[in-house]
Amino acid sequence: MSQVPPRNSALADRRVVVIGGTKGIGFATAEAAVAEGAEVVVASRDAARVAGAVERLGAKAPGARASGASLDIADAEAVARFFGQIGPFDHLVTTAAHVVRKPLLEADLAEARASFDSKFWGQVNAVRSGAPLIRAGGSIVLVSGISSRRGIGTMAFPAAINGAVEALARSLAISLAPIRVNAVSPGYIDTPGHGGPERAATLAKVAAAIPAGRPGRPEEVAQAILYLLTNPFSTGTVLDIDGGHLAA
Repeated sequence: MSQVPPRNSALADRRVVVIGGTKGIGFATAEAAVAEGAEVVVASRDAARVAGAVERLGAKAPGARASGASLDIADAEAVARFFGQIGPFDHLVTTAAHVVRKPLLEADLAEARASFDSKFWGQVNAVRSGAPLIRAGGSIVLVSGISSRRGIGTMAFPAAINGAVEALARSLAISLAPIRVNAVSPGYIDTPGHGGPERAATLAKVAAAIPAGRPGRPEEVAQAILYLLTNPFSTGTVLDIDGGHLAA
C-alpha cells in the first residue's frame, strides 16, 4: 500500500537529479529518494523509458514529485542544456554508462574510447554543468565499480575507467568543497543488463565466489547512495558495496 513520503527525512523537500535514473541502480536510487520525500529528476537516453520511470515514481506514494528528460550524458552540450533547464537542486547522482567488457586484445578501441566518453567523461560533463547549481549542503555521488581494484580479465577498460572515476571523486571533494563528492563502487549487481545469454551461469558463479553468497540488488546500492547523500561528514569517500568480493 502507498505511504505518504516522510517529511522528517534528510531528503524531504530536497531536489535530487539522477542521471541514468530509469533502470537498475539509478531507478532504485530515484525510487528510494522519492520514498524519503525528495523531488526527483531522472534522465537517460531513452525518452520512452524516462516517461515510464516518471510514471512509476509518481505512483510510488501520494504527493510524490518526479519529472524527467531524455539525455545522453556523453554529449557535453546536451548536458549543459539539461542543467540550464532544470535550475537549482540539492544532490546529483550519476549512474548512466555504457561500457565495453572485453579483454584488451579483443576489444575494439573505438568501443573502448566510447566507454570512456560515457562513464568517465559523461560524469565529468554532469559535474561541470551541475555543480554550479547545487545548493548549500548539497552533494554529488559518482559511480565506479569493483574492477578498479579487483583484477578481472575481461574488464581492463572498465577497471581503468572506474579507477579514474574514484580518483576524480577524491579530487573533486577538495576542489568543489563545501559541496560533498563521493563515489559508490558496486560489485556484481543483479540487473537485467548484466550477464547476457550466460546470465544464470554468471549469477551462480558470483554467488559461489563471494562471502555474501549471492549477487547484490539495485536497492542495496541505492541504500548506500542515499547514505552518502545524507551524511554531512562523508566526502572524498569510495564506498564499496560488493558482498565481500574484495575480501574474497
